[in-house]
Amino acid sequence: MTTDAPDHRDRILDTAAEQVRRFGEAKTNVVDIAKAMGLSHSAIYRHFRSKADIFDALAARTMAEEAELAARFAKAEGPAAERLRGLVLALHRSKRAKLGEDPEIHGLYRRIVAERPDLVTDYARRMTGLVRQVLEDGIAGGEFRIRDLDTSAGVVRDAVTVFVHPAHVEQAVVAGLDMEPRLQAVIDALIAAFEATGRHDK
Repeated sequence: MTTDAPDHRDRILDTAAEQVRRFGEAKTNVVDIAKAMGLSHSAIYRHFRSKADIFDALAARTMAEEAELAARFAKAEGPAAERLRGLVLALHRSKRAKLGEDPEIHGLYRRIVAERPDLVTDYARRMTGLVRQVLEDGIAGGEFRIRDLDTSAGVVRDAVTVFVHPAHVEQAVVAGLDMEPRLQAVIDALIAAFEATGRHDK
Protein backbone atom coordinates (compact mmCIF):
# COMPACT_ATOMS: atom_id res chain seq x y z
CA MET A 1 0.00 0.00 0.00
CA THR A 2 1.39 3.39 -0.93
CA THR A 3 1.46 6.06 1.75
CA ASP A 4 1.54 9.12 -0.43
CA ALA A 5 -1.68 8.64 -2.44
CA PRO A 6 -4.08 11.59 -2.29
CA ASP A 7 -6.74 9.49 -0.56
CA HIS A 8 -4.40 7.87 1.97
CA ARG A 9 -5.47 10.27 4.71
CA ASP A 10 -9.09 9.24 4.16
CA ARG A 11 -8.14 5.56 4.35
CA ILE A 12 -6.45 6.18 7.68
CA LEU A 13 -9.60 7.87 8.95
CA ASP A 14 -11.79 5.06 7.65
CA THR A 15 -9.62 2.50 9.44
CA ALA A 16 -9.55 4.58 12.62
CA ALA A 17 -13.33 4.83 12.57
CA GLU A 18 -13.65 1.06 12.30
CA GLN A 19 -11.21 0.57 15.19
CA VAL A 20 -13.18 3.02 17.33
CA ARG A 21 -16.42 1.21 16.52
CA ARG A 22 -14.91 -2.16 17.45
CA PHE A 23 -12.88 -1.25 20.51
CA GLY A 24 -13.94 2.23 21.60
CA GLU A 25 -12.05 5.50 21.63
CA ALA A 26 -10.00 4.78 24.77
CA LYS A 27 -8.71 1.43 23.48
CA THR A 28 -7.82 2.62 19.99
CA ASN A 29 -4.30 3.89 19.36
CA VAL A 30 -2.05 4.70 16.42
CA VAL A 31 -0.33 1.31 16.54
CA ASP A 32 -3.70 -0.48 16.25
CA ILE A 33 -4.67 1.64 13.28
CA ALA A 34 -1.33 1.02 11.58
CA LYS A 35 -1.54 -2.75 12.15
CA ALA A 36 -5.07 -2.85 10.71
CA MET A 37 -3.74 -1.14 7.58
CA GLY A 38 -0.61 -3.28 7.33
CA LEU A 39 1.64 -0.26 7.93
CA SER A 40 4.18 0.89 10.46
CA HIS A 41 2.97 3.52 12.88
CA SER A 42 5.50 5.94 11.41
CA ALA A 43 3.48 5.89 8.17
CA ILE A 44 0.46 7.17 10.12
CA TYR A 45 2.52 9.96 11.66
CA ARG A 46 3.31 11.28 8.18
CA HIS A 47 -0.34 12.39 8.02
CA PHE A 48 -1.37 12.86 11.66
CA ARG A 49 0.64 14.07 14.63
CA SER A 50 -1.15 11.97 17.23
CA LYS A 51 -4.15 9.84 18.11
CA ALA A 52 -5.95 13.02 19.20
CA ASP A 53 -5.25 14.55 15.80
CA ILE A 54 -6.85 11.53 14.11
CA PHE A 55 -9.93 11.74 16.32
CA ASP A 56 -10.21 15.47 15.68
CA ALA A 57 -10.12 14.77 11.94
CA LEU A 58 -12.83 12.13 12.29
CA ALA A 59 -15.10 14.58 14.07
CA ALA A 60 -14.28 17.31 11.57
CA ARG A 61 -15.14 14.96 8.71
CA THR A 62 -18.52 14.24 10.26
CA MET A 63 -19.11 17.96 10.66
CA ALA A 64 -18.21 18.48 7.01
CA GLU A 65 -20.69 15.80 5.97
CA GLU A 66 -23.39 17.58 7.95
CA ALA A 67 -22.47 20.88 6.31
CA GLU A 68 -22.84 19.19 2.91
CA LEU A 69 -26.26 17.93 3.97
CA ALA A 70 -27.34 21.42 5.01
CA ALA A 71 -25.91 22.90 1.80
CA ARG A 72 -28.29 20.80 -0.28
CA PHE A 73 -31.18 22.76 1.18
CA ALA A 74 -29.37 26.08 0.96
CA LYS A 75 -28.72 25.52 -2.76
CA ALA A 76 -32.08 23.94 -3.60
CA GLU A 77 -34.95 25.49 -5.51
CA GLY A 78 -38.31 26.19 -3.91
CA PRO A 79 -39.79 28.30 -1.12
CA ALA A 80 -37.30 29.46 1.47
CA ALA A 81 -39.60 28.49 4.34
CA GLU A 82 -39.70 24.88 3.17
CA ARG A 83 -35.94 24.81 2.65
CA LEU A 84 -35.27 26.27 6.11
CA ARG A 85 -37.52 23.65 7.68
CA GLY A 86 -35.89 20.88 5.67
CA LEU A 87 -32.38 22.01 6.58
CA VAL A 88 -32.98 22.04 10.32
CA LEU A 89 -34.99 18.81 10.37
CA ALA A 90 -32.33 17.03 8.32
CA LEU A 91 -29.63 18.02 10.80
CA HIS A 92 -31.72 16.92 13.77
CA ARG A 93 -32.53 13.58 12.19
CA SER A 94 -28.91 13.09 11.15
CA LYS A 95 -27.71 13.62 14.72
CA ARG A 96 -30.32 11.17 16.08
CA ALA A 97 -29.38 8.59 13.47
CA LYS A 98 -25.67 8.99 14.18
CA LEU A 99 -26.28 8.45 17.89
CA GLY A 100 -28.36 5.33 17.28
CA GLU A 101 -26.38 3.79 14.44
CA ASP A 102 -22.82 4.95 15.16
CA PRO A 103 -22.62 5.80 18.87
CA GLU A 104 -18.84 5.44 19.14
CA ILE A 105 -18.22 8.04 16.44
CA HIS A 106 -20.94 10.23 17.91
CA GLY A 107 -19.06 10.03 21.19
CA LEU A 108 -16.04 11.76 19.67
CA TYR A 109 -18.04 14.98 19.76
CA ARG A 110 -17.75 15.11 23.55
CA ARG A 111 -14.01 15.63 23.40
CA ILE A 112 -14.29 18.05 20.50
CA VAL A 113 -16.66 20.28 22.45
CA ALA A 114 -14.29 20.33 25.41
CA GLU A 115 -10.90 20.40 23.68
CA ARG A 116 -11.40 21.89 20.20
CA PRO A 117 -13.74 24.87 20.48
CA ASP A 118 -12.20 26.19 17.26
CA LEU A 119 -13.74 23.28 15.32
CA VAL A 120 -17.10 23.89 16.97
CA THR A 121 -16.92 27.61 16.21
CA ASP A 122 -16.06 26.95 12.57
CA TYR A 123 -18.94 24.47 12.28
CA ALA A 124 -21.38 26.99 13.76
CA ARG A 125 -20.10 29.67 11.39
CA ARG A 126 -20.60 27.46 8.35
CA MET A 127 -24.10 26.42 9.41
CA THR A 128 -25.11 29.98 10.19
CA GLY A 129 -23.88 31.02 6.75
CA LEU A 130 -26.06 28.38 5.10
CA VAL A 131 -29.09 29.52 7.09
CA ARG A 132 -28.32 33.09 6.07
CA GLN A 133 -28.30 32.02 2.43
CA VAL A 134 -31.80 30.54 2.75
CA LEU A 135 -33.10 33.66 4.48
CA GLU A 136 -31.53 35.88 1.83
CA ASP A 137 -33.27 33.85 -0.87
CA GLY A 138 -36.52 34.29 1.05
CA ILE A 139 -36.04 38.05 0.98
CA ALA A 140 -35.24 38.01 -2.74
CA GLY A 141 -38.34 35.92 -3.43
CA GLY A 142 -40.63 38.15 -1.41
CA GLU A 143 -41.34 35.56 1.28
CA PHE A 144 -39.47 37.37 4.05
CA ARG A 145 -38.77 40.98 4.85
CA ILE A 146 -35.88 40.88 7.30
CA ARG A 147 -34.16 44.05 8.42
CA ASP A 148 -30.97 42.46 9.83
CA LEU A 149 -30.03 39.32 7.95
CA ASP A 150 -26.99 38.41 10.07
CA THR A 151 -28.91 38.79 13.32
CA SER A 152 -31.81 36.73 11.99
CA ALA A 153 -29.51 33.92 10.88
CA GLY A 154 -27.98 33.94 14.36
CA VAL A 155 -31.42 33.77 15.93
CA VAL A 156 -32.23 30.67 13.90
CA ARG A 157 -28.93 29.09 14.93
CA ASP A 158 -29.49 29.80 18.61
CA ALA A 159 -33.14 28.72 18.54
CA VAL A 160 -32.41 25.29 17.08
CA THR A 161 -29.12 24.51 18.83
CA VAL A 162 -30.85 22.42 21.50
CA PHE A 163 -32.21 20.18 18.71
CA VAL A 164 -28.94 19.67 16.82
CA HIS A 165 -26.20 19.83 19.45
CA PRO A 166 -24.92 16.27 19.99
CA ALA A 167 -25.04 16.51 23.79
CA HIS A 168 -28.65 17.74 23.83
CA VAL A 169 -29.71 15.16 21.26
CA GLU A 170 -28.13 12.41 23.36
CA GLN A 171 -29.84 13.65 26.53
CA ALA A 172 -33.21 13.67 24.79
CA VAL A 173 -32.74 10.16 23.44
CA VAL A 174 -31.67 8.83 26.85
CA ALA A 175 -34.74 10.46 28.41
CA GLY A 176 -36.99 8.95 25.74
CA LEU A 177 -38.07 12.35 24.42
CA ASP A 178 -39.25 12.90 20.87
CA MET A 179 -37.96 16.40 20.18
CA GLU A 180 -39.11 16.68 16.58
CA PRO A 181 -42.62 18.04 17.34
CA ARG A 182 -41.03 20.75 19.47
CA LEU A 183 -38.55 21.51 16.71
CA GLN A 184 -41.39 21.82 14.22
CA ALA A 185 -43.08 24.32 16.54
CA VAL A 186 -39.89 26.37 16.82
CA ILE A 187 -39.50 26.46 13.05
CA ASP A 188 -43.15 27.47 12.67
CA ALA A 189 -42.57 30.37 15.06
CA LEU A 190 -39.39 31.49 13.27
CA ILE A 191 -41.02 31.45 9.85
CA ALA A 192 -44.08 33.30 11.14
CA ALA A 193 -41.83 35.94 12.69
CA PHE A 194 -39.93 36.49 9.47
CA GLU A 195 -43.18 36.75 7.52
CA ALA A 196 -44.72 39.03 10.17
CA THR A 197 -41.73 41.34 9.89
CA GLY A 198 -42.64 41.88 6.27
CA ARG A 199 -46.25 42.74 7.17
CA HIS A 200 -45.12 45.27 9.77
CA ASP A 201 -42.84 46.94 7.24
CA LYS A 202 -45.65 47.56 4.76
